[in-house]
Amino acid sequence: MTQPATHLFRLLKWGITLARRRALVGIENDPNAPPPVRRLVKLARWISFTGKSGTPDYAGAFRAIGPAAIKLGQSLATRPDIVGEEAANNLLSLQDNLPPVPFSEIEASIAASFGVPLETLFREIDPDPVGAASIAQVHKGVTTDGREVAIKVLRPGIREKFARDIQTYEWAAAHLEAFGGEAERLRPRLTIANFKRWTNSELDLRREAASASELAEGMAGIEGYRIPEIDWDRTNGRVLTVEWINAVKISRIEELKAQGQDLPHIAERLVISFLTQAISAGFFHADMHQGNLFVEEDGTIVAIDFGIMGRIDRRARQWLAEILYGLTTGNYKRVAEIHFEAQYVPSYHSVGEFATALRAVGEPMRGKPVSELSVGQMLDGLFAITRDFDMQTQPHLLLLQKTMVMVEGIATQLNPQINMWDTSAPYVRGWIRDELGPEAAVAERIKEDTQTFLRLPDLIRRIEDRFPAKGGAPEQPPLPDVPLMTDRKPREGGSVLGYLIAGVAGAGAMFGAVALGLIG
Repeated sequence: MTQPATHLFRLLKWGITLARRRALVGIENDPNAPPPVRRLVKLARWISFTGKSGTPDYAGAFRAIGPAAIKLGQSLATRPDIVGEEAANNLLSLQDNLPPVPFSEIEASIAASFGVPLETLFREIDPDPVGAASIAQVHKGVTTDGREVAIKVLRPGIREKFARDIQTYEWAAAHLEAFGGEAERLRPRLTIANFKRWTNSELDLRREAASASELAEGMAGIEGYRIPEIDWDRTNGRVLTVEWINAVKISRIEELKAQGQDLPHIAERLVISFLTQAISAGFFHADMHQGNLFVEEDGTIVAIDFGIMGRIDRRARQWLAEILYGLTTGNYKRVAEIHFEAQYVPSYHSVGEFATALRAVGEPMRGKPVSELSVGQMLDGLFAITRDFDMQTQPHLLLLQKTMVMVEGIATQLNPQINMWDTSAPYVRGWIRDELGPEAAVAERIKEDTQTFLRLPDLIRRIEDRFPAKGGAPEQPPLPDVPLMTDRKPREGGSVLGYLIAGVAGAGAMFGAVALGLIG
């Protein structure tokens, strides 16, 4: 087990890196930060010999800290409730680019992972990578049967590096949550548990291949959107091989115009494709940034890189569709009721008051192009009212929020006049009609009643422990048992006062990192 001193050393090192780039200045005046945290942040600034003046460089700080921090920074770009609006906007520019690993190491890693000579798999591999990110890098290659492919290879030692950093995240999150209050409401331990699950999936390329395959099946009937074919014979936990895509990146607007592409149509198709994945299938590509989307000559959008996927159960999708439709039509009372039904908002609050708060967020958005007001701004507004109504963080929706902002940004570049509400409303309205209308309700009731009857013998035996009260959030993963330094007894060495001081220091370092974008 990693010792507390090791965790504290890592947090101190990260804190100094943040301070040097002035990424901790805002926390000193944050009224929601406990006083010990503000004092520790000020100390970190003094140690780094950094003044308060100057523009904070949050993205640069994450990049300097390392691969795990880069991933966290990208996920926190849509969490202004934690990091603040300024930090969230800055983190949107965080690119997952690192210097490439020498090709000799990549060759050795591929051969070792398959246990066969490299020439039995590939006729040739370009030694210069087409992309080098924090977890893996990609090379173009040709298989022994002459097919052009993209070969994604994990960086050597990256799994061990992530495991070490996540251990410290878990330790620090437990100490942070022990503060209670605002720190407890943000549920940092649960956030880190979900982050650990997502990164473990990214670090097993077989699971990425499986995600691509599942998404391809779900989108098979959607015209103008496709997934590259997986080469399963040349794929394992450390190597992923897919067909090579000869297309233009969706960010290269001038090249797309030169091809005569209908950019507004592509923008609309992108939005509908995302809604199809999120609302209809409940399984969506959650890393839809510009580097992961291409456009073929016929206008087909091709998505790559499926290490981060989001999943939403059917009941939550119904709530989501009604929330989106309610915001587009101005039915704020129904949107508020859904939040209470899902138990996102505690029942001791007023539905009417929450509906009024939602109106203040949604009404300025209606009928205006995204160039003036956006879904991203709407999310900022929603985050701003969560604290007033004691809404706890919903980790299962974080990826969805992040992806919505990504899709909106790309769609805006393709068509600055696109209105996300007008584009989304017909699809959402149709889905609600088909899935929540009278015929669908009757069919769903028959299906549910039949399944319940067939499960009845087992349900009777397990009813006491299998039916806890649930809200809109799915059952959360088990959290690791992290011993707090404040729980140690004097006979284990050291005084109670000493452990209390150490515990406050650890939690303070953690809160400073979370509140300004390090932990999440």
